[in-house]
Amino acid sequence: MTDPVDAAAPAKPVRSDESLKSLTKVSRVLECFTTSRRSLSLAEICTKTGYPRSTTHRLLAAMREVGFIEQDRERDFYRLGLRLFELGNVVLANLELHREGRAIVDALHRLTGKPVHLAVFDGLNAVVIQRTETEPMLSNTMVENSPAYCTSVGKAILAFQPPEIVQRVINAGLQRFTETTITDAVALEAELETVRQRGFAIDNGEHQPGLRCVGAPIRDQSGAIFAGISVSAPAWQLPMTEVDELNKVVIYHANLISQRLGYIR
Repeated sequence: MTDPVDAAAPAKPVRSDESLKSLTKVSRVLECFTTSRRSLSLAEICTKTGYPRSTTHRLLAAMREVGFIEQDRERDFYRLGLRLFELGNVVLANLELHREGRAIVDALHRLTGKPVHLAVFDGLNAVVIQRTETEPMLSNTMVENSPAYCTSVGKAILAFQPPEIVQRVINAGLQRFTETTITDAVALEAELETVRQRGFAIDNGEHQPGLRCVGAPIRDQSGAIFAGISVSAPAWQLPMTEVDELNKVVIYHANLISQRLGYIR
């Protein structure tokens, strides 16, 4: 007699490549939104992703159901959902760098009286996971991407990455933000070599006009550089004559975070 369980038709497995394609599509839709483009129409998302209107509409409907996307009152406009914010807070809470770096970021801010940024490298950008504003002890954990090639915290990390990673950043495009932005690959390579030699990076208004920043790299337990910390101020408040002293302070606090993460020189 045949066992009923054996006789039952096996469930059709979900192919891993199909799941990957679906996740890739969802990821590409999410990446359409930025801090400057918080609300997008269906047509704009189709243009940015290259997906057909029907596919995009179906993706947005599914993402809206789980809270990844919210629909504006104007029915054809969408924005990122609060569910992503909730998940992002969970990620930050579980991120060792965020936990160990918080007190040191605040200490550096108190010492310098200037805004401090703590960022981790995602392979292309420096993702700011914590920052302090000019007001004393006012911390902000809003996550945002900063270009790695034209910010001090980004260059402090990028300078110590393998050549293929640096090339990937170059291939992604060196967009000009200000008159001082480095947009030439050879010039960027030379700048990163300078960063490696002195152990810190300077942003001379390369990302935001008139803003000068000093950044230093952070190492994980194995010694790999994966994050950075920076201090910033208007150029008139931070003349180049003060950078020599400030870089020592920034490097010192970067090293403190590295030690908290288990790195031993």
